[in-house]
Amino acid sequence: MKRNNKYTIIIAVITAIGLILTACPDDNGNGDPATVQMVSTGNFHAVALKTDGSLWAWGNNIHGQLGVGDTTNRNTPVQIGEDRNWNAISVGEAHAIALKTDGSLWAWGRNNNGQLGLGDTTNRNTPVQVGEDLDWNAISSGDSHTIALKADGSLWAWGNNGNGRLGLGDTTNRNVPVQVGEDLNWSAISSGASHTIALKTDGSLWAWGNNGIGRLGLGDTTSRNTPVQVGEDLNWKATISAGGSHTISLRTDGSLWAWGLNVDGQLGDDTNSNRNSPIEIGTDKNWQLVSTGDNHTTALKTDGSLWAWGYNYYSQLGDGTTNNRNSPAQLGTENNWMSISAGTNHTVAIKTDGTLWAWGRNNNGQLGTGNTTDVSTPVQITF
Repeated sequence: MKRNNKYTIIIAVITAIGLILTACPDDNGNGDPATVQMVSTGNFHAVALKTDGSLWAWGNNIHGQLGVGDTTNRNTPVQIGEDRNWNAISVGEAHAIALKTDGSLWAWGRNNNGQLGLGDTTNRNTPVQVGEDLDWNAISSGDSHTIALKADGSLWAWGNNGNGRLGLGDTTNRNVPVQVGEDLNWSAISSGASHTIALKTDGSLWAWGNNGIGRLGLGDTTSRNTPVQVGEDLNWKATISAGGSHTISLRTDGSLWAWGLNVDGQLGDDTNSNRNSPIEIGTDKNWQLVSTGDNHTTALKTDGSLWAWGYNYYSQLGDGTTNNRNSPAQLGTENNWMSISAGTNHTVAIKTDGTLWAWGRNNNGQLGTGNTTDVSTPVQITF
């Protein structure tokens, strides 16, 4: 009997320890470890937002773009500070912009062109608040410029203004946010390497900045320093993505459209011909999300399947090869993908269970897998 009581006590202690562990602060409130709800990739780094509101970063950190207080690279995720009130993240080439739940805007990393919006050109290795406004609503980081929306529908820009990518009517850099025009009906934004794409509430699509190779979709190759409407259609969807030299956008009918550089097949139209105006990719009408890298594209369909095309030298398409694709090819057979982010030559994606996966180039630990070895098929990032 005493032996049975002893075992009962041991089991009770183990059960109590288990309850304590599942109730630890690093959970999402229901006893399960916090999962990933958003991820954004840069040139050689990435930042992820967990469901508990914490931010995590890994990869190249030479300019402090990981936001962890130093300039040391990381090949596994490291938490940025201790705050758990982050709401959104957007990563540029070597800087990051993030929103908190109170509507405040924060920035860190490289600042040589004023892309942090802090009034100077000094790099930061921890998050610093951009001004004092608490009405920021959406953010997008280009290579060295930043675009953001406020709750009133106004559009703001700062950083590198080469080719007029800020949309302010000139090519002068800005190191603090400046409003783009006076319109208050902007609804979605995407910053490319040197151009910008934005959507208005009426479904019209607008573009400005570098127009080499026709990446603005305006039918020519002339750069613009103010927003110009792309065609006359009013059925563009908020899912837009500006890449290195190409652009991909969805329409409300679920169709996918592309324009710009296509030398590596990144437009997905089954050719390698550049386009200076939108061309439909195939005939499918069930596209849901899209993300463009430097010269590759990834997209999700409504059935949760993941597709990729374009440049694949570093296996950034995740299909187990290094062969370029000039039309969408499904990545495996799984239908549980939820979100994607294409970096320069790597890709990171979230599954519906909140797990994070990565593939492609890993020379700076940007895959977060604990090493610097390239990966040709999805590998889970654990943290």
